[in-house]
Amino acid sequence: MTLSADDLLLAGSRSQRVAVPARVLDPSAAADAPAGEVLLRPLRLADLARIAKAARDDGHLTGVLMVQQALVEPALTLEQANRLHAGLVQHLLGEVNRISGLALSADELEQAVQAPLAKACFTLAREFGWTPQQCADLSVGQVLLYLEMAARERAAVGRAGG
Repeated sequence: MTLSADDLLLAGSRSQRVAVPARVLDPSAAADAPAGEVLLRPLRLADLARIAKAARDDGHLTGVLMVQQALVEPALTLEQANRLHAGLVQHLLGEVNRISGLALSADELEQAVQAPLAKACFTLAREFGWTPQQCADLSVGQVLLYLEMAARERAAVGRAGG
């Protein structure tokens, strides 16, 4: 089935009811306490651009703004959203990411991490003659350092003409 432009645009406007476990609202609540609900809408690219511009490099503010913008019911001001406790913001942010298509499954996250690392290990093995085990024993910082060293060496050789 081919989707129309309207199908694509409507997908980003469908609000969803999301459960908020009582333990998230109050960590001292009984495990069997009933959950509450909020109504969230997916974030659009324009929302994310506006949030990124407003938050700049403040990761905390980015998360709070994402939750505040996505909350339809109850609607919160930025000041109110800033007063939410961290566990609640984390829970709601996870749900906002999920309904906005920004969340990765465990398998997708593993693939996203492993693909660049596998490529980096292949490059290091080729450049330095290391075994896969030697590459696997490196920290991410060491991998980045050695990749940078290899890139600078290739650039120097290229400038020298040979």
